[in-house]
Amino acid sequence: MGVTLAKTSGFCFGVDRAVKMVTRLLDEGRAVCTLGPIIHNPQLVEELTARGARIVEAPDQVKPGEILVTRAHGIPEKVEEEIRALGIECEDATCPFVSRIHRLVADASAKNQVVLLAGDPDHPEVQGIVGHCKGTCFVFKNEEHLNKILTENEELAKLPIFVAAQTTFRLSEWENCSKTIKKVCTNCAIFDTICNATEKRQQEAMALARQSDAMIVIGGRTSSNTCKLRDVCAQFCPTYHIETPDELSAACFAGKRQIGITAGASTPASIIKEVLVTMTDIIETESNFEEMLEESLKNLNTDEKVKGVVVGIAPNEVYVDVGRKQAGFIPLNELSADPNVKPEDVVKVGDEIELLIMRTNDQEGTIMLSKKRVDAIKIWDEISAAKDSEEVLRGKVTEVIKGGVIVLYNGIRVFIPASQATASRGEALDPLLNTEVSFRIIEVNRQRRRAVGSIRSVLRDERKAQQAKFWEEAEEGKEYTGTVKSLTNYGAFVDLGGVDGMVHISELSWNRIKHPSEVVNVGDTVKVYIKKLDREAGKISLGYKRAEDNPWEILKNQYPVGTVCEAEVVGMTTFGAFAKILPGIDGLIHISQIADHRIEKPQDVLSVGDKVTVKVTEIDFEKKRVSLSIRAVLEDEAAAE
Repeated sequence: MGVTLAKTSGFCFGVDRAVKMVTRLLDEGRAVCTLGPIIHNPQLVEELTARGARIVEAPDQVKPGEILVTRAHGIPEKVEEEIRALGIECEDATCPFVSRIHRLVADASAKNQVVLLAGDPDHPEVQGIVGHCKGTCFVFKNEEHLNKILTENEELAKLPIFVAAQTTFRLSEWENCSKTIKKVCTNCAIFDTICNATEKRQQEAMALARQSDAMIVIGGRTSSNTCKLRDVCAQFCPTYHIETPDELSAACFAGKRQIGITAGASTPASIIKEVLVTMTDIIETESNFEEMLEESLKNLNTDEKVKGVVVGIAPNEVYVDVGRKQAGFIPLNELSADPNVKPEDVVKVGDEIELLIMRTNDQEGTIMLSKKRVDAIKIWDEISAAKDSEEVLRGKVTEVIKGGVIVLYNGIRVFIPASQATASRGEALDPLLNTEVSFRIIEVNRQRRRAVGSIRSVLRDERKAQQAKFWEEAEEGKEYTGTVKSLTNYGAFVDLGGVDGMVHISELSWNRIKHPSEVVNVGDTVKVYIKKLDREAGKISLGYKRAEDNPWEILKNQYPVGTVCEAEVVGMTTFGAFAKILPGIDGLIHISQIADHRIEKPQDVLSVGDKVTVKVTEIDFEKKRVSLSIRAVLEDEAAAE
C-alpha cells in the first residue's frame, strides 16, 4: 500500500494569520476572547480554549480587560459598528481575501447593483459578506438554486447585477453558475473571488483522487472547504472525511494499493502528521495480512471448477458428491456471501451446483469446495454487463460510511458515493440504512474487486418520467396532494411528484401572515390545486386556501346585516375603533356608534383587547368594509325593557 499526501494541505494564509494572531496575544499574557470559533477546526479551538481563549457569541459578552479577536470568516458590518460603539479593544483576524469581498459588495450596493453571491447561506463567511450589502442580495448554493432564483425574479435579467463567490466555493460549480448568469443577465459584473489556495487545493485533490483507490480528507466537519474537498474526491474513489486519526480503520483500506491524503485549510499540521503516522501502522498491518493471505492460497487450485450433487447438510458444512474418490465438502463460510445464512436456506439435498476446488487433501481423502466464489464470479460478470447496458439493479444498503453508502448486491459490496446516493447533494445518508434501493453501476474494476454505483441516476430518470406524466395530465383547477419542499419569504414550494409548484404567501391563508411557516412547514403533506400553468417556462402556481374558508363568505352566510355578535377591539383611531368579528375581518365602530351618549374620543370608553357586543349595521362586500354599532345594541336593549 502506498500513501500520497497532497502538496497543498493544511493551513491557508488566512487561517494561519488568524491562529498566529490569537497565539501571539496569549503569549503576551492578554485575556483573549474570539467572536465565535476562530477557525473551523474543533481540535485547535479546544487547544486555544485550554490556553485561555474564550469564545463569545456577541460583542456585549466581552468582559472588561479582554481583547476581542474577530474570526477568520469575517463579520457583518452591523457587528463591526457594535464593537466600535461599545469601545471594545479588537483585532481583526478576517482573511484578507474575505475583506476584499466585503469591500466589493459594499461598493456594488452603493451603486444600486443587485448582489448575487455563490455560497452556503448558513456559513459565517457568507453571513458576514451579506452583512456588508445594503441593497438587494440573493445567495445561491449551486446552479439549480441559481436557476430557481433567476426564474422567480425575472426582473434580474435587466437589472445591474454584481456576482461574487464564497472563497471556498467549488470551482466547477462556479464556472457553471457564471455561464448561466452571463446567458440570462444582460448587465452583470462577475468577480471570481474564490481563493487561489482553495482552487489549487481542490484541483490537487481531484488529480490525486483519480490516481487513488481511496482518499482521506482531514478537517473539521463544519469546515466548508474541507467538505468541498470531500465532495470533489468522492466523485472518483471511496473517500473518508475524518477530524482525527482515531477515526481511521484498517478495514476501510483492506485490499487498497494507493491511498491519497489531503487536508482542509483549517487543519493543523500536527493532526496531518498524526494521520500519516497512523497510516504507516495500517500499511504494516495490511502488508502482514497480504503475506498471510498469500501463504494460505499457495495450495489452492483456483482454476478448477467442478459440478457436484448435494448429498448431506450439516450446521457447519455441506457434503457434495463431485464424482471423485475424495469426499467433497463446502465449509459454511464458503457457501454464501451472507455470514448469517443457514445452509438449508441455500441448498437442498439433490441440488446440482457448480463449485470451485479450494484444497485437495489426499491423506484425509477430502476436497474442500467453494460455492460462494463461483457465485461471485457470475455476479461480477452480471455487474460488468449491467454497467454496459445501464441496467437498473436492486440492493440493500448495509452500511453508511464516510463518503457514501455500501449496497449489498447478491453478496457483492457496491460503493455509492455520497454525491450519487441521493436526489440532491447534502441530503442525509442515514435514512438509507437497511433500505432497498435501485441503482446503476457506473464503474467496475474486477481486479480490485471494486464496483461503484449511482442511486441518483435512477432517481433522476424516475423524476423525469414523473415530470413528463405530470405535464401530460396537468390542467388548471386540478387538485394534488404534495409535500412542502422548502419555504421562502414569499411562499412555499411543494413537490407534486417530480415537479415543484409554488404557493404564493397570499394564497396560503385568508388572513394576513408574515411568513409561510405560520401555515405550513417543510415536510408537511398538503392538498393544493393548480391556479396557473406556464408550460413554456415550466412554472406552476398553486392555490392552498379554499373558497369555503373565505371569511367574507362566512360573514355573508352567518353574519348578515342586523346580526348581534361579540367582537374584540383590535385598533383605535380618532374617528372610531376597529373590532375583529372573524379571523381576517375587522369592522369599524364609528365614534358616534360607540355609546348611547356623546363622547370626545374612543379611548374614553374602549381599550384594545376589550370584548364588546356589536350589531352588524352595514356590509360592503366590494370594498371589503363592515360597519358595527354598540349604540344600536344598547338602544335595542332599552326598547325591550
